[in-house]
Formats: sequence, structure tokens, C-alpha cells
Amino acid sequence: MTPAEAASLREARRDPRLDFFRGLGMFIILIAHIPWNSWNNWIPARFGYSDATEIFVFCSGAASALAFHKVFATRGWWIGTARVAFRIWQLYWCHIAVFMTVLVTLMMVGRWLPDPDRDYVAALNLRRFVDDPQAFLPPLFWLGYVPNYFDILVMYMVILALMPVVIWLGTIRAPDARPWLAMGFCVALWAVVSQPWLAFLDVPIFTGLNPEAEPVGRSRTWFFNPFCWQLIFFTGFAFTLGWLPTPPTRWWLILICLAVVLVSIPLDPDGNTSVRRFFEARPDLAQIWQRIGAIRAAVEPLQSKTFFGLFRYLHFLALAYLVWIVAGENGRRLPEAGLAGGIVTLIRRVGQQALAVFIFSLVIARLLGVIIHESGKDPAVIALVNLSGFAMLVAVAYTARWFKSNPWKAPREGTGR
Repeated sequence: MTPAEAASLREARRDPRLDFFRGLGMFIILIAHIPWNSWNNWIPARFGYSDATEIFVFCSGAASALAFHKVFATRGWWIGTARVAFRIWQLYWCHIAVFMTVLVTLMMVGRWLPDPDRDYVAALNLRRFVDDPQAFLPPLFWLGYVPNYFDILVMYMVILALMPVVIWLGTIRAPDARPWLAMGFCVALWAVVSQPWLAFLDVPIFTGLNPEAEPVGRSRTWFFNPFCWQLIFFTGFAFTLGWLPTPPTRWWLILICLAVVLVSIPLDPDGNTSVRRFFEARPDLAQIWQRIGAIRAAVEPLQSKTFFGLFRYLHFLALAYLVWIVAGENGRRLPEAGLAGGIVTLIRRVGQQALAVFIFSLVIARLLGVIIHESGKDPAVIALVNLSGFAMLVAVAYTARWFKSNPWKAPREGTGR
């Protein structure tokens, strides 16, 4: 079997919905990371509590179940843990490389486009690092300095480190899975660490599991607390392994999820500007808008992004259920032919190479933002920048796919291998 044939066989075994929605999340994340990008007003985050981060983490949990659980099942817990540790090691150096690449790129842009009124390094809040590397460089390597733009990979590393614990709990002293114990651990960990949830209930706050993100100068924790975000990761993990049952298709459940999604639109504190302008243009709706604002303030602890608030979780589950219904079993309703089918294929290719695409998008997004800013934020330029970014993500996905196929390995004569 040639490397290309092996890759095709692996792809045939994958759930197309996983690749499609993870790829879709990559495009949304690129839009969200491009500075001064007006397209950012139309991403899912502007129409509800959850956003592309939940898509990425949930799908990563599902993909990790496919990639790692078989090793635990066939080679034992220690070998499986070693496999996870090796992946964490790879992600760690990806994190360091991305930080250095983005920083050097912005410094070069500042040299090529000198202007006292523009400081692209400071725009990403990295000026303190440049001015005092002795204080910030060592903590960068032990993850004691985690700027906001570079926080997803470090969150992912910690969550992966929890995987051996969750798998051990799921199979402890039993030949069959004990998902209730593993998922109970995940829910309990989220409940203990999620500060806004505890604050909402007026319960004393435990702060021991909130990693510090700043070594000197000010107090700040990681923007994505991994001990809270692990809940959505292991939800995807559990659904993929069958630890959680597939939700039934019921009309009343569809209506409930649809209501959750629609009600969340005006309640989202990061909502779409068009919704706000609609209410502001209608004086007769001023009292309604004020009441909506009061509700937002009252439930704020439940929508925290840092601590993965309960409303974000419920909103994502409702939205995911609706999308799951639309896509159909095994993605049978996803187009396969024509222009729509071609677009779906491109998005799936991006989802299959999510790590390479994500790392590239972190670097290129800042440069695309520079182009938008230097152009005076012209709408035509913004459209061209976004579409060019999409094309580059697709190109990176296909390039990574080609390299992973090991094209330099020829099949052995007479064996087909």
C-alpha cells in the first residue's frame, strides 16, 4: 500500500463532520485574529456566547479520542501516557516558535514602516517583553508569561496532560469503560475552578488552579483557564468514544436548542453591532434594551470566557445539536458534488491539518492586519485580505497533507508496500 493509499484509507474512516467543522473553525479564528478586520463583526461570537474557540476545543477532543485512545487500549496506560507527553512536547516548541516568529515579524514591520504613531509590537502588548527581555524571556519558557494572543496552545497542552487521568478514571478496575467516573471528574474540576460560577452562588473562591500569565508588573491569569476549558474538550472526547450517548432527534429538543441560540443573540455582551444599532435607533424599545442590559450584568459570571462559563457551554451544546441535525448522520447532508461539494472538501482538508493551519494563521493574521491598517481600512482591501487569508490556509493544509503522505518513500517492489 502506498502512502497516498494509506492516507485515503484513514480519511475514509474519519467522520466528515469532525473535519468540516474543525476546518470551519480555522477560518473563523483567522477572521477573529486579523486586527482592524470588519468581517469580525459577523463571526458566530457576535451572535451568541460560544464562538470558534469552543468549536476548536470540542473538535480537538474528538480528534484526540481517535488519535490517542487506541494507544491506551492496545499498548497500555504507560505507553499511551508517553504518546500524549510526546505530543505536548511538540506543542510546547510550536508555542515558543510561534511567539518568536510573530514578535520578530512585527519588529521587522516596524522597521520597514517606521512611524511614531504606529507600533505594531505594542498593539499586541509585547512592548514590555522587548523593553525588558531579561524579566520576560525565562518565564516565557516555563509558561509563566503567556500573552493573550498566544494562549490557546498552552491551554491545549495542559488539557492533554489531563487525558491520562481521565482515561484511567474511565477504565479503573474494570474491563469496561466507567465514563460516569471520568466525566464526573471533569465536571467537578470545572465546578471547583470556575470562579465566576462560584462567585454567582456566593461561594468562597479557590484560586489555586488559575495559572499566572504575567511574571512582573501586574497580576493576570491565563486568558483560557485550562482546568475549566477541559470540560468542552472531554465532552467531544466522550461523545467520540461513546462514553456519552448520541442525542436523539426530537422536535421538542430542536425547539429548545433553537430558543437557546436565538435568546442568546441579544444577551451576548460581545454581540453584533447591528443588533445594538437596531435598538438604539428605536426610542420606543429603549426600556427593553435597558432590561436586556440589566440581564447581561446579572448573568455575567455565567458567560465568562476565561473560566468557560455555564452559559457558553449550554449555548455551544445547543448550537452543536442543531448543526449535528442539519449535517445528518455521518455528514450525509454535506454536499459532495459541484461547487458546494468542492468548498466542503477544501474546508475538510483544512480541518484535517488543523495544527499546521492554526500555527500559520497566528503568524499571518498580524501581517494581514497590517495591510488593512495601512490601506486605511478600505472595505475592498479588507475583503481581498480575508479571501487571500482563506486561500493561504487551504494551501498550507494541502502542503501539510502532502508532506505527511511521505512522498519520498517509494513502495517496495512486488509487495505494494
